[in-house]
Amino acid sequence: MRIKPWLAGLSPYPPGKSLEEVRRELGLKGPIYKLASNENPLGPSPRALEAVRESLTRLHRYPEAANRTLSEALARRYGLRPENVVLGNGSNEVIDLLVKALVSPGDEILMSEPSFLMYEKFGAAAGASLKKVPLKGYRHDLEGILSAVSPRTRIVFLDHPHNPTGSVFSGEEFESFLRGVPGEVVVVLDEAYGEFVREPSAARGVEFLKRGFPVVVLRTFSKAYGLAGLRIGYGLMPEELARVLNALRQPFNVNLLAQVAALAALSDEEHLRRTQELTWEGLDYLSAELERLGLKPLPSQANFLFVECGRPARPLYEALLRRGVIVRSMEAYGFPEALRISVGLPEENRALIEALAEVL
Repeated sequence: MRIKPWLAGLSPYPPGKSLEEVRRELGLKGPIYKLASNENPLGPSPRALEAVRESLTRLHRYPEAANRTLSEALARRYGLRPENVVLGNGSNEVIDLLVKALVSPGDEILMSEPSFLMYEKFGAAAGASLKKVPLKGYRHDLEGILSAVSPRTRIVFLDHPHNPTGSVFSGEEFESFLRGVPGEVVVVLDEAYGEFVREPSAARGVEFLKRGFPVVVLRTFSKAYGLAGLRIGYGLMPEELARVLNALRQPFNVNLLAQVAALAALSDEEHLRRTQELTWEGLDYLSAELERLGLKPLPSQANFLFVECGRPARPLYEALLRRGVIVRSMEAYGFPEALRISVGLPEENRALIEALAEVL
Protein backbone atom coordinates (compact mmCIF):
# COMPACT_ATOMS: atom_id res chain seq x y z
CA MET A 1 0.00 0.00 0.00
CA ARG A 2 1.10 3.58 -0.63
CA ILE A 3 0.47 5.73 2.42
CA LYS A 4 1.26 9.41 2.01
CA PRO A 5 4.90 9.77 3.10
CA TRP A 6 4.25 12.85 5.25
CA LEU A 7 1.94 10.76 7.47
CA ALA A 8 4.67 8.31 8.50
CA GLY A 9 5.54 10.12 11.73
CA LEU A 10 1.99 11.04 12.74
CA SER A 11 1.04 9.90 16.24
CA PRO A 12 -2.43 9.75 17.83
CA TYR A 13 -3.80 12.61 19.90
CA PRO A 14 -2.91 11.91 23.59
CA PRO A 15 -6.26 12.18 25.43
CA GLY A 16 -6.58 12.42 29.18
CA LYS A 17 -7.34 9.23 31.07
CA SER A 18 -10.99 8.34 31.58
CA LEU A 19 -12.53 7.36 34.91
CA GLU A 20 -12.94 3.79 33.66
CA GLU A 21 -9.29 3.52 32.59
CA VAL A 22 -7.99 4.71 35.95
CA ARG A 23 -10.29 2.44 37.93
CA ARG A 24 -9.34 -0.58 35.80
CA GLU A 25 -5.58 0.08 35.61
CA LEU A 26 -5.07 0.96 39.28
CA GLY A 27 -7.79 -1.13 40.85
CA LEU A 28 -9.20 1.82 42.77
CA LYS A 29 -12.38 1.23 44.76
CA GLY A 30 -13.15 4.69 46.13
CA PRO A 31 -14.27 7.89 44.40
CA ILE A 32 -12.30 9.13 41.41
CA TYR A 33 -12.15 12.81 40.51
CA LYS A 34 -11.49 13.72 36.89
CA LEU A 35 -9.92 17.17 36.63
CA ALA A 36 -8.03 16.62 33.39
CA SER A 37 -10.21 17.29 30.35
CA ASN A 38 -11.74 20.73 31.03
CA GLU A 39 -15.27 19.34 31.15
CA ASN A 40 -18.29 20.96 32.80
CA PRO A 41 -18.64 19.30 36.25
CA LEU A 42 -22.31 20.35 36.44
CA GLY A 43 -23.11 18.34 33.34
CA PRO A 44 -25.54 19.48 30.63
CA SER A 45 -28.49 21.79 31.07
CA PRO A 46 -31.65 20.03 32.30
CA ARG A 47 -33.33 21.40 29.19
CA ALA A 48 -30.73 19.66 27.01
CA LEU A 49 -31.25 16.37 28.84
CA GLU A 50 -35.02 16.62 28.41
CA ALA A 51 -34.61 17.40 24.70
CA VAL A 52 -32.46 14.30 24.30
CA ARG A 53 -34.99 12.12 26.13
CA GLU A 54 -37.82 13.39 23.95
CA SER A 55 -35.81 12.66 20.80
CA LEU A 56 -34.99 9.04 21.60
CA THR A 57 -38.11 7.85 19.80
CA ARG A 58 -36.84 9.50 16.60
CA LEU A 59 -33.49 7.75 16.33
CA HIS A 60 -34.63 5.94 13.18
CA ARG A 61 -34.89 9.32 11.42
CA TYR A 62 -32.00 11.26 9.92
CA PRO A 63 -31.25 14.63 11.53
CA GLU A 64 -31.49 17.94 9.68
CA ALA A 65 -28.86 17.68 6.96
CA ALA A 66 -28.30 21.43 6.76
CA ASN A 67 -28.43 22.00 10.55
CA ARG A 68 -30.64 24.96 9.69
CA THR A 69 -32.57 25.34 12.96
CA LEU A 70 -29.44 25.40 15.10
CA SER A 71 -27.58 27.61 12.62
CA GLU A 72 -30.40 30.16 12.80
CA ALA A 73 -30.32 30.14 16.60
CA LEU A 74 -26.54 30.68 16.65
CA ALA A 75 -26.81 33.44 14.04
CA ARG A 76 -29.37 35.27 16.20
CA ARG A 77 -27.13 34.96 19.25
CA TYR A 78 -24.14 36.55 17.51
CA GLY A 79 -25.93 39.01 15.23
CA LEU A 80 -24.88 37.14 12.08
CA ARG A 81 -26.64 35.28 9.28
CA PRO A 82 -27.17 31.51 9.23
CA GLU A 83 -24.94 31.54 6.15
CA ASN A 84 -22.03 32.49 8.43
CA VAL A 85 -22.38 29.28 10.47
CA VAL A 86 -20.78 25.86 9.94
CA LEU A 87 -21.72 23.06 12.37
CA GLY A 88 -19.31 20.23 13.07
CA ASN A 89 -18.88 16.96 14.93
CA GLY A 90 -17.04 18.94 17.58
CA SER A 91 -15.13 22.07 16.59
CA ASN A 92 -12.38 19.62 15.61
CA GLU A 93 -14.30 18.81 12.45
CA VAL A 94 -14.52 22.49 11.54
CA ILE A 95 -10.72 22.73 11.92
CA ASP A 96 -10.38 19.73 9.62
CA LEU A 97 -12.72 21.31 7.05
CA LEU A 98 -10.83 24.60 7.16
CA VAL A 99 -7.55 22.84 6.42
CA LYS A 100 -9.14 20.84 3.58
CA ALA A 101 -10.60 24.00 2.06
CA LEU A 102 -7.59 26.28 2.37
CA VAL A 103 -4.40 24.21 2.46
CA SER A 104 -2.57 22.25 -0.25
CA PRO A 105 0.61 20.19 0.18
CA GLY A 106 3.52 22.57 0.69
CA ASP A 107 1.37 25.42 1.99
CA GLU A 108 2.09 26.76 5.44
CA ILE A 109 0.13 26.80 8.68
CA LEU A 110 1.20 29.06 11.53
CA MET A 111 0.54 28.45 15.21
CA SER A 112 2.03 29.04 18.62
CA GLU A 113 4.14 26.45 20.40
CA PRO A 114 2.47 24.89 22.24
CA SER A 115 -1.12 25.07 21.07
CA PHE A 116 -4.08 22.73 20.73
CA LEU A 117 -2.49 19.64 19.18
CA MET A 118 -5.18 19.09 16.53
CA TYR A 119 -4.05 22.13 14.51
CA GLU A 120 -0.78 20.36 13.91
CA LYS A 121 -2.36 16.98 13.18
CA PHE A 122 -4.83 18.23 10.58
CA GLY A 123 -2.10 20.33 8.99
CA ALA A 124 0.26 17.36 8.83
CA ALA A 125 -2.47 15.22 7.27
CA ALA A 126 -2.83 17.82 4.51
CA GLY A 127 0.90 17.82 3.80
CA ALA A 128 1.31 21.36 5.06
CA SER A 129 4.47 22.91 6.39
CA LEU A 130 3.92 23.66 10.09
CA LYS A 131 5.57 26.77 11.45
CA LYS A 132 5.48 27.23 15.23
CA VAL A 133 6.26 30.40 17.14
CA PRO A 134 7.16 29.97 20.85
CA LEU A 135 4.97 31.63 23.45
CA LYS A 136 6.22 34.83 25.00
CA GLY A 137 5.52 35.09 28.71
CA TYR A 138 2.99 32.25 28.38
CA ARG A 139 1.01 34.27 25.81
CA HIS A 140 0.74 34.20 22.04
CA ASP A 141 3.62 36.21 20.60
CA LEU A 142 1.51 38.10 18.06
CA GLU A 143 4.46 40.15 16.81
CA GLY A 144 6.53 36.99 16.36
CA ILE A 145 3.70 35.24 14.53
CA LEU A 146 3.20 38.23 12.26
CA SER A 147 6.88 38.31 11.37
CA ALA A 148 6.71 34.59 10.56
CA VAL A 149 3.96 35.01 7.93
CA SER A 150 5.26 34.17 4.46
CA PRO A 151 3.77 34.03 0.94
CA ARG A 152 3.03 30.33 1.60
CA THR A 153 1.01 30.98 4.77
CA ARG A 154 -2.66 30.04 4.45
CA ILE A 155 -3.96 29.79 8.04
CA VAL A 156 -2.94 31.19 11.41
CA PHE A 157 -4.41 29.26 14.36
CA LEU A 158 -4.77 31.11 17.68
CA ASP A 159 -6.42 29.28 20.58
CA HIS A 160 -7.92 32.06 22.69
CA PRO A 161 -7.94 31.59 25.65
CA HIS A 162 -4.73 29.72 25.01
CA ASN A 163 -4.59 26.02 25.78
CA PRO A 164 -2.86 25.06 28.05
CA THR A 165 -1.97 28.37 29.75
CA GLY A 166 -5.38 30.10 29.84
CA SER A 167 -3.91 33.44 28.68
CA VAL A 168 -5.61 35.98 26.39
CA PHE A 169 -4.71 39.09 24.40
CA SER A 170 -6.65 42.33 24.11
CA GLY A 171 -8.88 43.47 21.29
CA GLU A 172 -6.44 46.31 20.63
CA GLU A 173 -3.53 43.86 20.30
CA PHE A 174 -5.57 41.62 18.01
CA GLU A 175 -6.63 44.46 15.73
CA SER A 176 -3.03 45.62 15.37
CA PHE A 177 -2.08 42.04 14.48
CA LEU A 178 -4.90 41.63 11.94
CA ARG A 179 -3.99 44.85 10.16
CA GLY A 180 -0.56 43.38 9.46
CA VAL A 181 -1.81 40.03 8.16
CA PRO A 182 -2.07 39.73 4.36
CA GLY A 183 -5.68 39.59 3.16
CA GLU A 184 -5.39 36.08 1.71
CA VAL A 185 -4.40 34.59 5.08
CA VAL A 186 -7.25 33.31 7.27
CA VAL A 187 -6.88 33.87 11.01
CA VAL A 188 -8.70 31.26 13.09
CA LEU A 189 -9.54 32.37 16.62
CA ASP A 190 -10.41 29.22 18.56
CA GLU A 191 -12.66 30.35 21.40
CA ALA A 192 -13.43 26.92 22.84
CA TYR A 193 -13.24 28.47 26.32
CA GLY A 194 -14.72 31.83 25.34
CA GLU A 195 -17.65 31.64 27.76
CA PHE A 196 -15.26 31.65 30.72
CA VAL A 197 -13.38 34.86 29.87
CA ARG A 198 -13.66 37.46 32.63
CA GLU A 199 -11.17 39.99 31.26
CA PRO A 200 -13.25 42.80 29.65
CA SER A 201 -10.45 43.89 27.31
CA ALA A 202 -9.96 40.40 25.82
CA ALA A 203 -10.41 40.13 22.06
CA ARG A 204 -13.79 38.79 20.91
CA GLY A 205 -13.56 37.25 17.46
CA VAL A 206 -17.13 37.94 16.32
CA GLU A 207 -16.55 41.67 16.60
CA PHE A 208 -13.74 41.44 14.06
CA LEU A 209 -15.67 39.09 11.78
CA LYS A 210 -18.53 41.60 11.65
CA ARG A 211 -16.06 44.32 10.67
CA GLY A 212 -14.92 42.37 7.63
CA PHE A 213 -11.60 40.96 8.80
CA PRO A 214 -10.71 37.48 7.39
CA VAL A 215 -11.41 35.85 10.76
CA VAL A 216 -12.94 32.48 11.61
CA VAL A 217 -14.26 32.03 15.15
CA LEU A 218 -14.49 28.50 16.56
CA ARG A 219 -16.81 27.64 19.43
CA THR A 220 -17.91 24.40 21.09
CA PHE A 221 -20.72 22.94 23.17
CA SER A 222 -18.24 20.60 24.88
CA LYS A 223 -17.00 22.95 27.58
CA ALA A 224 -19.36 25.54 29.08
CA TYR A 225 -22.47 23.71 27.81
CA GLY A 226 -21.42 20.27 29.06
CA LEU A 227 -22.12 18.33 25.86
CA ALA A 228 -18.64 16.85 25.31
CA GLY A 229 -20.06 13.35 24.87
CA LEU A 230 -22.32 14.42 22.00
CA ARG A 231 -19.51 16.06 19.97
CA ILE A 232 -20.86 19.30 18.58
CA GLY A 233 -19.11 22.56 17.78
CA TYR A 234 -19.32 25.31 15.20
CA GLY A 235 -17.46 27.93 13.24
CA LEU A 236 -18.49 31.52 12.47
CA MET A 237 -16.90 32.83 9.30
CA PRO A 238 -17.34 34.84 6.08
CA GLU A 239 -20.20 33.48 3.97
CA GLU A 240 -17.93 32.65 1.03
CA LEU A 241 -15.83 30.34 3.17
CA ALA A 242 -18.85 28.87 4.99
CA ARG A 243 -20.41 27.87 1.65
CA VAL A 244 -17.30 25.87 0.78
CA LEU A 245 -17.11 24.15 4.16
CA ASN A 246 -20.79 23.25 4.11
CA ALA A 247 -20.27 21.71 0.68
CA LEU A 248 -17.24 19.77 1.95
CA ARG A 249 -18.68 18.39 5.16
CA GLN A 250 -20.37 15.03 5.30
CA PRO A 251 -24.18 14.97 5.19
CA PHE A 252 -25.74 14.52 8.65
CA ASN A 253 -22.37 15.26 10.26
CA VAL A 254 -24.09 16.46 13.44
CA ASN A 255 -26.29 13.75 14.92
CA LEU A 256 -29.90 14.24 15.97
CA LEU A 257 -29.29 14.16 19.73
CA ALA A 258 -26.44 16.65 19.47
CA GLN A 259 -28.58 19.08 17.47
CA VAL A 260 -31.56 19.06 19.84
CA ALA A 261 -29.36 19.16 22.96
CA ALA A 262 -27.34 22.12 21.68
CA LEU A 263 -30.48 24.04 20.73
CA ALA A 264 -31.97 23.50 24.18
CA ALA A 265 -28.68 24.33 25.92
CA LEU A 266 -28.49 27.66 24.10
CA SER A 267 -31.84 28.66 25.59
CA ASP A 268 -30.80 27.91 29.18
CA GLU A 269 -29.00 31.08 30.25
CA GLU A 270 -29.39 30.21 33.93
CA HIS A 271 -27.41 26.98 33.57
CA LEU A 272 -24.67 28.79 31.67
CA ARG A 273 -24.49 31.43 34.41
CA ARG A 274 -24.26 28.75 37.12
CA THR A 275 -21.44 27.11 35.17
CA GLN A 276 -19.55 30.37 34.85
CA GLU A 277 -19.95 31.28 38.53
CA LEU A 278 -18.90 27.79 39.66
CA THR A 279 -15.85 27.98 37.39
CA TRP A 280 -14.76 31.43 38.50
CA GLU A 281 -15.17 30.57 42.18
CA GLY A 282 -13.21 27.36 41.61
CA LEU A 283 -10.41 29.20 39.83
CA ASP A 284 -10.07 31.63 42.72
CA TYR A 285 -10.12 28.86 45.33
CA LEU A 286 -7.64 26.62 43.51
CA SER A 287 -5.28 29.48 42.73
CA ALA A 288 -5.09 30.50 46.39
CA GLU A 289 -4.69 26.93 47.66
CA LEU A 290 -2.07 25.95 45.08
CA GLU A 291 -0.03 29.03 45.94
CA ARG A 292 -0.34 28.10 49.62
CA LEU A 293 1.19 24.71 48.75
CA GLY A 294 4.16 26.43 47.09
CA LEU A 295 3.10 25.92 43.47
CA LYS A 296 2.61 28.62 40.82
CA PRO A 297 -0.73 28.67 39.01
CA LEU A 298 -0.89 31.11 36.11
CA PRO A 299 -3.79 33.57 35.83
CA SER A 300 -6.42 31.87 33.66
CA GLN A 301 -9.35 33.04 31.54
CA ALA A 302 -10.45 29.45 30.87
CA ASN A 303 -11.90 26.70 33.10
CA PHE A 304 -8.49 25.26 33.99
CA LEU A 305 -5.22 26.28 35.57
CA PHE A 306 -1.71 25.82 34.22
CA VAL A 307 0.41 25.07 37.28
CA GLU A 308 4.19 25.38 37.44
CA CYS A 309 5.44 22.80 39.93
CA GLY A 310 9.12 23.76 40.11
CA ARG A 311 10.05 20.06 39.76
CA PRO A 312 9.28 17.21 37.35
CA ALA A 313 5.49 16.99 37.27
CA ARG A 314 5.18 13.38 36.16
CA PRO A 315 5.72 11.95 39.70
CA LEU A 316 3.08 14.34 41.05
CA TYR A 317 0.65 13.36 38.27
CA GLU A 318 1.17 9.64 38.98
CA ALA A 319 0.90 10.04 42.75
CA LEU A 320 -2.37 11.94 42.37
CA LEU A 321 -3.63 9.23 40.02
CA ARG A 322 -3.02 6.59 42.67
CA ARG A 323 -5.14 8.68 45.04
CA GLY A 324 -8.00 8.82 42.55
CA VAL A 325 -7.40 12.35 41.23
CA ILE A 326 -6.88 12.71 37.47
CA VAL A 327 -5.08 15.84 36.26
CA ARG A 328 -3.14 16.43 33.04
CA SER A 329 0.62 16.23 32.69
CA MET A 330 1.97 18.90 30.35
CA GLU A 331 4.85 16.81 28.98
CA ALA A 332 3.14 16.46 25.59
CA TYR A 333 2.95 20.26 25.41
CA GLY A 334 6.65 20.72 26.18
CA PHE A 335 6.31 21.62 29.87
CA PRO A 336 7.66 18.66 31.91
CA GLU A 337 7.42 20.64 35.15
CA ALA A 338 3.78 21.65 34.81
CA LEU A 339 0.29 20.26 35.32
CA ARG A 340 -3.03 21.41 33.90
CA ILE A 341 -5.89 21.18 36.36
CA SER A 342 -9.55 21.55 35.38
CA VAL A 343 -11.97 23.24 37.75
CA GLY A 344 -14.38 20.76 39.31
CA LEU A 345 -17.20 20.85 41.81
CA PRO A 346 -16.20 22.35 45.20
CA GLU A 347 -15.80 18.89 46.75
CA GLU A 348 -13.64 17.78 43.82
CA ASN A 349 -11.43 20.85 44.14
CA ARG A 350 -11.00 20.18 47.87
CA ALA A 351 -10.16 16.53 47.21
CA LEU A 352 -7.45 17.63 44.78
CA ILE A 353 -5.89 20.04 47.28
CA GLU A 354 -5.97 17.43 50.05
CA ALA A 355 -4.36 14.79 47.82
CA LEU A 356 -1.76 17.25 46.56
CA ALA A 357 -0.88 18.28 50.10
CA GLU A 358 -0.25 14.61 50.92
CA VAL A 359 1.86 14.11 47.82
CA LEU A 360 3.98 17.20 48.34
